[in-house]
Amino acid sequence: MFNTTKDSHIKHINLAEALKHNNSKGLRRLPKTIVKILERFIYQDQINGVINKYIDFTGISFHPEVIKEFNLKLDIRGIENMPDHSRCFFAANHPFGVIDGLVLGYQVGRKYGDLRAIGNESFLYVPNLRPLIAAVNVYGQSSREYIEALNKVYNSDVAIAHFPAGEVSRVYNKKIQDAPWQKSFVTKAISAKRDVVPCYFAGTNSRLFYLLFRFRKLTGIKTNLELALLPREMFEKRNKTIRLVIGKPIPWSRFDKSMTHHEWAQKVREHVYKMGETDHEVTF
Repeated sequence: MFNTTKDSHIKHINLAEALKHNNSKGLRRLPKTIVKILERFIYQDQINGVINKYIDFTGISFHPEVIKEFNLKLDIRGIENMPDHSRCFFAANHPFGVIDGLVLGYQVGRKYGDLRAIGNESFLYVPNLRPLIAAVNVYGQSSREYIEALNKVYNSDVAIAHFPAGEVSRVYNKKIQDAPWQKSFVTKAISAKRDVVPCYFAGTNSRLFYLLFRFRKLTGIKTNLELALLPREMFEKRNKTIRLVIGKPIPWSRFDKSMTHHEWAQKVREHVYKMGETDHEVTF
């Protein structure tokens, strides 16, 4: 399914090939000129360039190389709150798309020597990341293979990095923030007896990203157009400072029956944003 040949010109991300196998006849028939424009728009060559440059770095060794490649300055606060044991969920808001996943994976991997990130199956096209991805199908029902693999991860002792919103932050209620968090991390925290470590990323994407989202909503377009901007947003973060705040762990036993799992998930989400509003420690 995936190309693992070491070659500086390998197209791990190949839009033209993907469109050939798309379910939409319209997309399959797009003129080559349009496809070429789209490839430039999604930074296909640049992404493949980074993948191929660091093809020998897989798993947690990949993160520090890309952080150096993008010259990211990391402002990590609350490192002392990371548990000594690795059997926990690191649950974070999702303002950027790729960079926040990269930084969270870097910090968790640096602490525990391994991790699994619950993420879109499209990340499996990046060979460097495959050993770390616990894949889910965000556009439909996950396969039995994915579900079994996820359950194995939940019941292991490896640390899990997760963005419970399931998508990058957008403008909701006139504020850039995550959509309501999915309840699954609370459900799995209880069943697998995993403490939850709340994490907050400061920052936003470009105005263009949110303008495209608002345009799509106003015009009733259902296709997630702004998703195509995420590679651009990643490269726009070059030379920037990324601030991550790590809060105190929330014991899995705290999620009692006084609220539903969905309500607990929103309470953790609210707590994460409070962490970003003050320099003082906030209690859950």
